[in-house]
Amino acid sequence: MLKTHRHCQPWALLLVLLVPFAATAAEPAKPVAPKFDEVLATVDTLRQLRGGGFTLYLRHGNTDNSRPDRVPAVDLDDCSTQRPLNEEGKAVAARVGEAIRRARIPFSEMHVSPLCRVRDTVAAAFPKVPHKVDKLLMYVANLTDDQKAPIIARTRQLLSAPVTAGSNRLVVAHAPNLMELIGYFPKEGTLVVFRPRESSFEYVASIPPAHWAGLLD
Repeated sequence: MLKTHRHCQPWALLLVLLVPFAATAAEPAKPVAPKFDEVLATVDTLRQLRGGGFTLYLRHGNTDNSRPDRVPAVDLDDCSTQRPLNEEGKAVAARVGEAIRRARIPFSEMHVSPLCRVRDTVAAAFPKVPHKVDKLLMYVANLTDDQKAPIIARTRQLLSAPVTAGSNRLVVAHAPNLMELIGYFPKEGTLVVFRPRESSFEYVASIPPAHWAGLLD
């Protein structure tokens, strides 16, 4: 119970009661991250991609969420310890790969996450196409900040580095990695287009799986 002196004025008591609320109101609001604006690719985007010079980031296909990664016991050599592609994911990957071929988008290098859902996406989308499995494209959602740092740095490097003239670079990996880097969580099977800018990069556009039909008609 709050005790007051018998000569205490009413306004003084009111001031005592309001001070904690004033202190709370004075605390600065926590900053809110700006919403990422997804830009859908156009026919002109495809025309530019045919000329090369871009890094393309493809998120793997749909997965079976009833079988999550067995963190912390994920074994890169044992797909049973990892969240797998489902049948829809394999079909989406195959359609996206076919769409990229129909669009005549060239790429001369492909960098792939070591997780099975990504390697299976590559097998469905780009059968027999040579690629490099890169452990620094690992899924970051279950990692500590220190563990994430080299993976985010590698992703930034791949998006920023110059590309072989007349061709593109393809990276096949995970949505949380892009979320950490630019605040964007693309849906499964989305192809995200970046333009390298010396030591940085520029987001250009996205092609979700369902968007290909309108671009290729």
